Amino acid sequence: MVQAVHRAVQILRELASGGPRLGVTELAERLGVAKPTVHALLRTLEIEGLVSQDRDSSKYQLGPNLVQLGNAYLDTQELRTRSLTWADALANRTKEAVWVGVLTGDHVLIVHHAFRPEGAVQILEVGASIPWNTCALGKAIVAALPAEERDRLLAGDLAVLTGASLTGREELDRHLRDVFRTGYAVEDQESAIGDAGIASPVFDRSGQVVGAIGIVGPVERMLDEPVRQELAVAVRETARNLSRDLGAPRRGALTTGIS
Repeated sequence: MVQAVHRAVQILRELASGGPRLGVTELAERLGVAKPTVHALLRTLEIEGLVSQDRDSSKYQLGPNLVQLGNAYLDTQELRTRSLTWADALANRTKEAVWVGVLTGDHVLIVHHAFRPEGAVQILEVGASIPWNTCALGKAIVAALPAEERDRLLAGDLAVLTGASLTGREELDRHLRDVFRTGYAVEDQESAIGDAGIASPVFDRSGQVVGAIGIVGPVERMLDEPVRQELAVAVRETARNLSRDLGAPRRGALTTGIS
């Protein structure tokens, strides 16, 4: 590991999570690094446009060139590119917003968001990062992971966003087995009170899970039967079609998951 690069990444992460602005002293304390070192790293990041300094407070914040890097990642993300048409079709079919996500560490990164066709003003969630155990997308992905990766995530820190968030490892493991069996995951107010989600895993040409696609909306509109089953069928069918678009085999796509 190159220490300077590692520290620069740490600075960016601190600015992303502890913002909107942090000073040299604050960053030095958080990183456990001398102030001159932090200042030198900040100056380099500033030259590259990855951070910027507020003139009034002299504190630092994330820079505009990060947007270009993020957009470049999205543009080259095959799952997102392939999901555009399928997400729109799913939104029109279910009348709900559609999210496509990939697993990054122990969080799900939203790489595409198709708005609900009708309703009030909606906020674009592309770039949002959600703990895997609190959302349907995350549970759908993890249920289809190889056992070693799944067990590692179950043994890690499990986030609590609401009183409904699942944090019991045995309970969550049973839940993942149900997800693997049914082909879809359900979120019931686990990341935000009043919100629900239904998602299914998406696989690539090697049969490995690469992400998930799902719908999100008010719990009272999504989880009452028989609407819930109808929505789950729509999500599962869309995930299957998207997987085939990515070259996934028609059979055996779930063999890497829970045994």
